[in-house]
Amino acid sequence: MMSVAILDYDAGNLRSVETAFTHIGAEHSVIRDPEDVVTAERLVVPGVGDARAAMETLRSRGLDTAIHEFVRTGRPLLGICLGSQIVLDRSEENDAACLGLIPGETVAIPPGPGRKIPHMGWNTVQLLQDHAIFSGIDGGSSFYFVHSYVPRPADPEQVLAICEYGETFAAVVGRDNVVASQFHPEKSARTGLRMLSNFLSWRP
Repeated sequence: MMSVAILDYDAGNLRSVETAFTHIGAEHSVIRDPEDVVTAERLVVPGVGDARAAMETLRSRGLDTAIHEFVRTGRPLLGICLGSQIVLDRSEENDAACLGLIPGETVAIPPGPGRKIPHMGWNTVQLLQDHAIFSGIDGGSSFYFVHSYVPRPADPEQVLAICEYGETFAAVVGRDNVVASQFHPEKSARTGLRMLSNFLSWRP
């Protein structure tokens, strides 16, 4: 099992991610510098909060360029929650230009009858593709969500799993060595921990 680097870019959610990797016995570290991003074996980009603020921090520290360099090496990257939104080209949230690792945009969950925003709590996820990140995970498993925006890849083939909340949205997206979940695997009990374990053994 390879080690994993968890990126700290002042977007929160680090402790629960660290705790989850500790629980599964994974060697891990929290990193903040571009040099550590480029040399990481595996990279996790977590986060909660505002897309524009997150991208401003990444750019001010040179971390956006470092993430692109990392992805070009072919090593695996996992985005979580906000990290699943900023891997796309753009977010509707304050019209933020994002990383562009997966073509598409992040859009707001539309209001609707009985639909509370943010979407918060456990929800069923339907797996659409046979991906290593889902090894040993049953279709129709539940994961924990907290979000007001959802990723919308330009290519439907890059939607790996979906969820229903008033309408269908992408719960997991992926392209080449990048995979990203809108839900929080680190807060999704045994099934979420299995997904994190799968990430550690995934060879794109």
